[in-house]
Amino acid sequence: MSSLKKFLWKKKYTQIPLKLTQTDHFEISAKINGISGRFILDTGASNTCIGIDKIEQFGLTSEVSEIKAAGAGATDMETLISTKNKIKIGNWKKKKLKIVLFDLVHVNQALTAHNTLPVDGIIGADVLKKGKAIIDYNKYCVYLKM
Repeated sequence: MSSLKKFLWKKKYTQIPLKLTQTDHFEISAKINGISGRFILDTGASNTCIGIDKIEQFGLTSEVSEIKAAGAGATDMETLISTKNKIKIGNWKKKKLKIVLFDLVHVNQALTAHNTLPVDGIIGADVLKKGKAIIDYNKYCVYLKM
């Protein structure tokens, strides 16, 4: 066991594997409301997001949002908001997660253009902050505090 892993284990962190995609993004598996999905781990995304086309798949309830989404070459996109969601990543879990819903077509087009499978959404800095995340870029994993 590496010294970082041992140290974080003593501090009650859990280790979650990351997969490096062809586009040099880290992909992570997570369950939203009990449904498994594939997500990009994005430290630059302020909010966790799911594609608007996945509302039913993840059992999300949505309402109109004042938030305008921007990123990956697209700006000023309309969004919906979904509150009181449950998230589970590895053994780490939280309730009352707010998720921003918007059209992820441009993100998935960029991924599929590089022979990478499309994703259901993005795990953003909001979740990383809640989990006091530590990313080990060398070992392709993230640690979240239980």
